[in-house]
Amino acid sequence: MTPVHFSFTSAFILGLMGLAFHRTHLLSALLCLEGMMLSLFIALALWALQFESTGFSAAPMLLLAFSACEASAGLALLVATARTHGTDHLQNLNLLQC
Repeated sequence: MTPVHFSFTSAFILGLMGLAFHRTHLLSALLCLEGMMLSLFIALALWALQFESTGFSAAPMLLLAFSACEASAGLALLVATARTHGTDHLQNLNLLQC
């Protein structure tokens, strides 16, 4: 495994571990998801460059566009949660209440 592959693999695993074990605030969960998406973007871009395929070169940009949409939806949920509940602690949220 090359150092480049190790770096984005470890970045993805660190984001996944942060999402799994450190879920106190909604903002920290969103940041972990964003880190995972950026490491996937780097992996996909390096894979397209390594195989020199022209048909696959649009996939990293498509993933980056979906990542931006995911980030904006997450921030909208964060603002709505902070307005209704007064905090972004995930333990205070009850999904069964409207």
